[in-house]
Amino acid sequence: MNLDDLKGKLLLATPSMPDPNFKNVAIFICHYDADGCMGLVINRSQPITVDSILNDLNISHEKAVNFPVYAGGPIEPFRGFVLHDHSHHYETTLSISDDIHLSTSRDIIEDIALGALQHRYMLLLGYTGWNAGQLEKELAQNDWIIAPANKDIIFDTPVSERWEKSAIQMGVRREMLCDKIGHA
Repeated sequence: MNLDDLKGKLLLATPSMPDPNFKNVAIFICHYDADGCMGLVINRSQPITVDSILNDLNISHEKAVNFPVYAGGPIEPFRGFVLHDHSHHYETTLSISDDIHLSTSRDIIEDIALGALQHRYMLLLGYTGWNAGQLEKELAQNDWIIAPANKDIIFDTPVSERWEKSAIQMGVRREMLCDKIGHA
């Protein structure tokens, strides 16, 4: 695979991942270029709901929004991101693929409060990132598996099954992987 095609793919942490912060994570890659990479962890929910974020931002809403908020990564853990399949482009929308978009502006949060996005979105706090060459080194060390992403995995698959379902699409099962790396 050409690494330039990483945008819109998933990185699945292998058992050899040395950083405990990334054990068993599935990361959706939102941006990749020669300067580095940015992604969002899609399989770690937090013990807070979208409703509490709306309240913290003083955004009025008529009914509770009990969808979970996700831990997108350790960088800027209070910065919010919304992954969505809603085709409306907001003030800061980045189209990652034809059917998955990333927005960071208040206008999408206001639409969530109005119920305009239904359940086809994820609100995430924080993100993951790599400097130039860092991800390539981790890939060479077998720390990650590159997997295809789709909106069903991101929005409809239960959080605890996202890593496994992504791997199974490629014919990989966790028990097939080893935590030792080597090169012949």
